[in-house]
Amino acid sequence: MGGRANLAPSRPRALADRPRIGVLAMQGDFAEHAESLRRAGAEPVEVRLPGDLEGLDGLIIPGGESTTIGKLLDQWGMIEPLREQIGRGLPVWGTCAGAILLAKDVRDALPGQPLLEVMDIAVRRNAFGRQVQSFEAALEVPALGDEPFPAVFIRAPRIEAAGPQTEVLAMLPDGTIAAVRQGHLLATAFHPELTPDVRFHQLFLEFMQAAARS
Repeated sequence: MGGRANLAPSRPRALADRPRIGVLAMQGDFAEHAESLRRAGAEPVEVRLPGDLEGLDGLIIPGGESTTIGKLLDQWGMIEPLREQIGRGLPVWGTCAGAILLAKDVRDALPGQPLLEVMDIAVRRNAFGRQVQSFEAALEVPALGDEPFPAVFIRAPRIEAAGPQTEVLAMLPDGTIAAVRQGHLLATAFHPELTPDVRFHQLFLEFMQAAARS
């Protein structure tokens, strides 16, 4: 578990008043993220092909089925363009399945499962059980203020370890990591887009602003 991470070098321009945030729209709950972004003051852009990455201020990889999303990323030629953009400093947030795709260590990955492998975290897929075992937890997130965040966990991955350059933003009462940040990358094991609370989306916009200034 690491301490507070320094921001990685990011895009050399200030964000617009209404930043353009891509939402990977191959499978999963991308429409809910798009609506949350609108309410948070951003312009959502559906992303499916490499050309859709141009001109974005950030990108969200939504929840869904990580194996399916990974296969579609591979089939549509998105793996390397995404890695390249992340290497250039594009802020990216992965929620649930998106967190799995970002992780360098997926401890129960299927053989040959396509992954981005860009974030220094270890995760275990579906570690909280099946969909019928979904639950909501009031998470203490200091970066969001004093009011707990209503986090929805659906077939959620467990973030089992975080590297020294990774900042832990939230944990469940049993100490399980629920949200982490590594420079311009953000990962949450839960689904912020499934609640009316847009504070996590606003926090992602704040991270992007900080990355753009650095």
